Amino acid sequence: MSPQGNGNLSVMPLQEFVLDGFAGGLQTQSLLFALFLALYVVAVLGNLTMIMIITLDASLHSPMYFFLKNLSFVDLCYLSVIYPKALANTVSSSKVITFEGCIIQFFFFSLMGATEAFLLAVMAYDRFVAICSPLHYPISMCPSICARLVLGCYCGGCLNSILQASFTFTLPFCSSNHIDHFFCDVPPLLKLACADTTINELVMFGICGLIIVGTTLVVLTSYGYITVAILRMRSGGGRHKLFSTCGSHMTAVCLFYGTLFVMYAQPGAVQSMEQGKVVSVFYTLVIPMLNPLIYSLRNKDVKDALWRLGQRHTAT
Repeated sequence: MSPQGNGNLSVMPLQEFVLDGFAGGLQTQSLLFALFLALYVVAVLGNLTMIMIITLDASLHSPMYFFLKNLSFVDLCYLSVIYPKALANTVSSSKVITFEGCIIQFFFFSLMGATEAFLLAVMAYDRFVAICSPLHYPISMCPSICARLVLGCYCGGCLNSILQASFTFTLPFCSSNHIDHFFCDVPPLLKLACADTTINELVMFGICGLIIVGTTLVVLTSYGYITVAILRMRSGGGRHKLFSTCGSHMTAVCLFYGTLFVMYAQPGAVQSMEQGKVVSVFYTLVIPMLNPLIYSLRNKDVKDALWRLGQRHTAT
């Protein structure tokens, strides 16, 4: 719970925050910089490659890969919002971020986090329609409907971001401006508030819980029907292909939702800042790095498209 009514703490309009990041000396910070930089470069290159392959290869111009391209874009935004600043802070004595910069970082981080959750649910629904209602698929998932679904994901993410930012940054902050994290997130910001944050914590728990539970139900329901449909198939080769495609998506879903649940969707999660930092690295850096690998290494269509793109580049 945040401090309340303490006479030793002065409430003042803050001009800047200090992102404390991870504790440790020069050697630890150097190791963290090298690790973060390596993961960041791999994640950026992987997601850019996925976007490029899907854009350039006509065989991948389908709803499933349209959603996957947007997923890669969202992951790139995640990385761009957080890690350039985090990398600079690990090698700098000044770890300052302006108040406005903190709001911007928080807003886009919240937007992209919720958008990714909605996108994963839409991708599960897409697979459900494709496998369980193949004759209706061209109509049910036509380009205009796909575009509306993606737009809805971004609108839902934006609504979440507006609500979270409004409730968080209207709080009065104490004289301490040190955020015990490597980016501006809800739990460490609530620690700095000089007011009762019970409502804020309930709002965070309620919104995140609603998003996670709602989208998880869509995923589980979709894959429940998909599993039944696959088990009824007589072709072993068809089963293997569908399990491979759906398995990639389920792997990404489990990784993303699992870490979000640990961080935001359980009461009291905001109390463990050190655990929160490690979990945050996982879902803001490791998962965006793994997603392109998961979808490319386990997907024959993507591997074939990458090979054709390489052949085309070699020929020129």
